[in-house]
Amino acid sequence: MDFTITIYRRLLDSLQTSGYAFETVEGFLRVPREKTVVLRHDVDKLPANALRMARLEQDAGIGASYYFRTVSVSWDETIIRKIAGLGHEIGYHYENLATCKGDMEQAFADFQANLARMRNIAPVSTICMHGSPLSRHDNQDLWKFYDYRESGIIGEPYFDVDYTKVFYITDTGRMWNNSSASIRDRVASGFDIPVRSTAHLMDLAVRGKLPDQVMITIHPQRWHDRPWPWARELVWQNTKNVVKRFVRFF
Repeated sequence: MDFTITIYRRLLDSLQTSGYAFETVEGFLRVPREKTVVLRHDVDKLPANALRMARLEQDAGIGASYYFRTVSVSWDETIIRKIAGLGHEIGYHYENLATCKGDMEQAFADFQANLARMRNIAPVSTICMHGSPLSRHDNQDLWKFYDYRESGIIGEPYFDVDYTKVFYITDTGRMWNNSSASIRDRVASGFDIPVRSTAHLMDLAVRGKLPDQVMITIHPQRWHDRPWPWARELVWQNTKNVVKRFVRFF
């Protein structure tokens, strides 16, 4: 079984054993390490899963970035405070252009309001877009008209990381870097490294087949140890992947 918490723990162990340090997105943007994994979590839903991962990472001496949406399935102030208290970075997983149906002015006002709301809980210095795969609006387009740095944001991973030098890998679609399962979670990569499974990713790390700088995006709701939630996520994500392929085709 792939995409379990047990497998995730082994992945972190294999990366540490292979000599990688771990950084938050903020830490990497400020002072990038030579051999490092930038560990990013997009908390689309099930924030309790994010807290479970955050505790596991703290036990391993690892810091990560957790990006929360401001919708009910992701937003849990108690959990956000707990994750921040464990030493992890909190960021805003924005989707304002999609929720405001393309109205730029309204979307930016919504962005500022939600950012202030989040900053009442924890410091926020980086943001990361939510893909909103079923919306025709790309949330990144907001920054064609506004500048997030004017809101005290130092960076956004889709804009401020050079992916010709940093290998980007994401579990979007409950697969590793499967372009057919992703609408917008993609970058202009300088690497062509197929990853078939988490076990394969661990093997690449141990054999020294990964680049020195890697960013891994994890969606905590995909990772379960209990059989029923694991199976439910498998079926649901496979169904979503069919819809995504249809959307991409048209």
